[in-house]
Amino acid sequence: MGHHHHDHQHAHNHTTNTRVLFWSFIIIFSYMIIEVIGGLLTNSLALLSDAGHMLSDAAALGLSLFAFKIGEKKATQDKTFGYRRFEIVAAFINGITLIVISIIIFYEAYWRFLEPPSVNANMMFIASIGLIVNIVVAFLLHRGDSKENLNVRSALLHVMGDLLGSVGAITAGILIFLFGWNIADPIASVVVAFLIIISGIRVTKESLHILMEGKPQNVNINHISETIMNVNGVLNVHDLHVWSITSEFPTLSCHVVVQESINRDNLLHEINELIYYHFNIAHCTIQMEGSQSEMIEHCSSCD
Repeated sequence: MGHHHHDHQHAHNHTTNTRVLFWSFIIIFSYMIIEVIGGLLTNSLALLSDAGHMLSDAAALGLSLFAFKIGEKKATQDKTFGYRRFEIVAAFINGITLIVISIIIFYEAYWRFLEPPSVNANMMFIASIGLIVNIVVAFLLHRGDSKENLNVRSALLHVMGDLLGSVGAITAGILIFLFGWNIADPIASVVVAFLIIISGIRVTKESLHILMEGKPQNVNINHISETIMNVNGVLNVHDLHVWSITSEFPTLSCHVVVQESINRDNLLHEINELIYYHFNIAHCTIQMEGSQSEMIEHCSSCD
């Protein structure tokens, strides 16, 4: 059945994501130490902001990795869905961190606009190595499930923001080296901070949407209702809810009013298969009701 394939695919994705996050964390953390020292020696805000963001990258990757490990814990009587939603909590924290980092960079750049400091152009060589490191890590994370898994995507956005920071530091270094434009350093920082804050807001918004039990973006509630209504033997659909436990774990529940004479076991199987085939929702809770059922009138949350 498709559900078994779904579980197998999820297990494969989980293993891949954990592995790429681990190696990405090791690479970022190792180079972060070098870049912090380089930023202090060259007195470059662009490089220090890049190093600071790389520090947040290491924290973000570590948090994302920790979230996956927590998510491996089995469901309990208290946590009936298990601990997988911690991935979304991690993504939310990463999104907020991106926003905070951007605000700090904006603040530091403001003072450097007022009084541009002397910056050592050699910072661009350190930033160039940082750029290579970020490209490698971004490639690793892209090989993971970054399109579907919000936790991995939030970590990837941290790294992409850092990659842009390296590009900004290199550009500023070239302008300082050729023309002595020290003001290029805070300008590059502001541009990078602007791009980072956009990513941070997007990730924070998406993770908050999941935490608030919002419906998956790619799901149309009306289409689901129409699909179920078109099944032979179905009279009505109500109290339909779709939400996500994590970005890869959509769930559905609904009440389906059916003909009294219909085989409910066969009907339930058919509806589940249709929902999985058309909407890729494998976890469904469907309550069957006869046309005379009082449940319809007594359901306080029905649509």
